[in-house]
Amino acid sequence: MTKREIMKLTEKSNVRFLRLMFTDIHGINKNVEVPYSQFEKALDGQILFDGSSIEGFSRIEESDMILQPDLSTFRVFSWRAKETWATARLICDVAYPDGTPFPGCPRGALKRVCALAAKKGLHMMAGPEAEFFLLPKDGDGRIVEKTHDSGAYFDLAPVDRGEEVRRDIVHHLETMGFEVEAAHHEVAPGQHEIDFKYADAVTTADNLMTFRFIVRKIASKHGMHATFMPKPFYGMNGSGMHTHQSLFRGEKNVFYSASSEHRLSKTALHYIGGLLKHARGFIAITNPLVNSYKRLVPGFEAPTHVAWSEQNRSPLVRVPNRRGVGTRVELRVPDPSANPYLAMAVMLRAGLDGIEKKIDPGPPVNKNIYRMSARELRRFKVSDLPIDLGGAVVALQKDPVIIEALGTHIAEQYIEAKQKVWIEYLSQVHDWERERYLTAY
Repeated sequence: MTKREIMKLTEKSNVRFLRLMFTDIHGINKNVEVPYSQFEKALDGQILFDGSSIEGFSRIEESDMILQPDLSTFRVFSWRAKETWATARLICDVAYPDGTPFPGCPRGALKRVCALAAKKGLHMMAGPEAEFFLLPKDGDGRIVEKTHDSGAYFDLAPVDRGEEVRRDIVHHLETMGFEVEAAHHEVAPGQHEIDFKYADAVTTADNLMTFRFIVRKIASKHGMHATFMPKPFYGMNGSGMHTHQSLFRGEKNVFYSASSEHRLSKTALHYIGGLLKHARGFIAITNPLVNSYKRLVPGFEAPTHVAWSEQNRSPLVRVPNRRGVGTRVELRVPDPSANPYLAMAVMLRAGLDGIEKKIDPGPPVNKNIYRMSARELRRFKVSDLPIDLGGAVVALQKDPVIIEALGTHIAEQYIEAKQKVWIEYLSQVHDWERERYLTAY
């Protein structure tokens, strides 16, 4: 859309406020909201904000930043205030006042990696599956830390008590331009999934940020809290964000080869090889919380080893059965707490490195990895993923390809923040420790 078209649409839809949205390095939605009188200024990218107030952005002596809106992301929110005026949004890139791209902008980092792929005539298409839990609130609006139903995979009402909330979320997503493909109850009680159509990497990351915002907004309207925390409850499946990805050259899916083994091209196999090689390096990005590693344990359909397979769901990378234009690889490790811009950037960069260096992923592991002996794991060259955030950050520091994908600014700020969180976590004394040791010793 052009600026003129947007201005006309704001008048037609009685839009009174415009949210200029962006994310910090941790993937938290931020925004600067402007009234109608400032719309033209906002569309021209003239809105300043204090970058030193955003974690991981800039020092106080270089705090001035501007928001450069991507006009293609203009959407009018489907809810209205007092049934009269509406609010719209634009997703923005962060820049310095002279228009120079800010190196700490996560969306900019993804764009840089996409540009690297474009030089090879390639573009990434991605489709994430972001799971979440719905939790009830009490009469005072406090979150009740237990699930709201006893439903399981694909269950129906009345066992599935989130049906109406999901339908309302889907309605609002569709009015925001999403093509929703399916919505259903997930494996754990109170856990849900809504799948929307794949798109290019930047659009997919934009959609994920919008998705998280809409899910939480509509859940709150129903008196519930939606959480994308990876593992909210002991003994239950955690929430993953399995990410399906493929590379295209024009309209052609370059992962497909009708005459090759597994009907996968060498490009696809090398891409998988890149994902496997850099998995330990990028997991601190795709799984960014202390809590993320409580999900990555055996027995809950979450990967703990670096391997790939055609059908088996225990390895890190799975290749779904579909071929032709739908040929893709599914990375099963990410969780929905990840910054989607940084997650897409490191996944794509890892795959491109595999293509550049022709990395062989080895044979597919079609056995259940959780039941394989140590000897079998060695034979298939299956290695372990880091078991905690501390180990993941160390692995990130040792992977120059992933550091390059993030850029020096983001990498330094991100690593410093995660090290601080990890030390804080280690210094805490948890209920589990008191219950186990207080009287025994």
